[in-house]
Amino acid sequence: MLYRLWEDGKVGSLDDPLEKYVENFTIKNPLGKTKNSELKYVTDGLIFLDSSEVQIRSSSVTLRRMASHLSGLPRRLRSTNLLWKGKTQAAISLLQDDVLVADPGTKCHYSNLAFSLLAHVLAERVLGLNYQRWITDNILGRLGMEDTGFDITPSIQSHMAVGVYANGQPAPLYDLGWYRPSGQMFSTAADLAKLAMMLLGAYHRKLLEPDTLKIMLTPLFHCDKDYFANRTGTPWEVNEQLGYELLRKDGDLDGYSATFSLVPRLKISMIVLMAGTRSQNQDVITKAYSYIIPAMERAFRDAKRVLVPPPNPAPYVGFYTYNNITFYEIKAGPERVLIMQQFGPQIESLIPERYRTIKLSYLVDRVFKVVFEKQYPCILHVGSASVSLEAQDGQLFNFYMFDKFGLSPGFDAPGLNTYNVVRIAHRPIFSK
Repeated sequence: MLYRLWEDGKVGSLDDPLEKYVENFTIKNPLGKTKNSELKYVTDGLIFLDSSEVQIRSSSVTLRRMASHLSGLPRRLRSTNLLWKGKTQAAISLLQDDVLVADPGTKCHYSNLAFSLLAHVLAERVLGLNYQRWITDNILGRLGMEDTGFDITPSIQSHMAVGVYANGQPAPLYDLGWYRPSGQMFSTAADLAKLAMMLLGAYHRKLLEPDTLKIMLTPLFHCDKDYFANRTGTPWEVNEQLGYELLRKDGDLDGYSATFSLVPRLKISMIVLMAGTRSQNQDVITKAYSYIIPAMERAFRDAKRVLVPPPNPAPYVGFYTYNNITFYEIKAGPERVLIMQQFGPQIESLIPERYRTIKLSYLVDRVFKVVFEKQYPCILHVGSASVSLEAQDGQLFNFYMFDKFGLSPGFDAPGLNTYNVVRIAHRPIFSK
């Protein structure tokens, strides 16, 4: 909701203070004046560090911090429980003499209050609408999540799994009232898979622009060791597993537990909805990913690369050199895909022959992508030197406009900081 309103211009900045939308919002922040402490500031996707003496504003509770476990707001409103049926203005009034448990932006602290307050303020103060109605119309409806909602009618309850306590006794269904945005929705794994595909950019129905999704899936802050995740994001808990960032949201109510997780780099998701309590001895999600991630890596390694030939390979075929140190020969393969062979005294002494041949897959307008078809070591060690083959795989070659003879006179590889690789008339002869 926050990111969508930001895209639509209804929220000026993700880092707007809450005071901008809630007149006279106040809460005590006794930890807010810190000397020589390293503070992290986030402004629309950019992260800044400041290690000098800083005068902190009395609140610094921002929208993004509220959505990212960084606002410092308490877990819930004082004198309330999660079944509180109050109103947003009453919640704001209760906060006036309350205290932040951490200086905003400096510590990870989970807060149901922050999520609920943010949702109600955006809906009521920014849009002038009911939160549940907006979510239903603008997210659930647009993604086709027909089996997801807030109000559990007798008809819906008759199709729900019965929640159970650890002792096997059935658990009641609760109405969280004002705290509904922090955890009261019913759904199915199939519906949540639609949300996951949208977040991973793999669904035909779109809610957010690709750049916005990148910001939303980027971790914001390294948490202390006493927090249950290594890093936090909007709204994620983030840990690393087998070299990949694992983003997840876990939720638990009496008799039920749920996990929504993403591995953005692999574009995979796992959703687990359980009628019952979560196992305290083993994390099912971590265990499952310990099998799924290696299997995905093997599948990617074994998959046949699809290579695209240029409309006409002739303008690119020939010999090239970079500063008369590295030399290249480009040929057209059987299916007109360009094949590049590196050669020259220095290259031949450094890189084994099987790693000196690469293929170029055509993208658009004289731009090609480097492709290593076979498995290769990320770092190739040769004597005291090392070469990063991983850094070369997937790089772009931008060939120059054709000359009067219809040939490209050279190319650049910007990602490798390599420019002015120029065409030469014939294969050079090297003297010992």
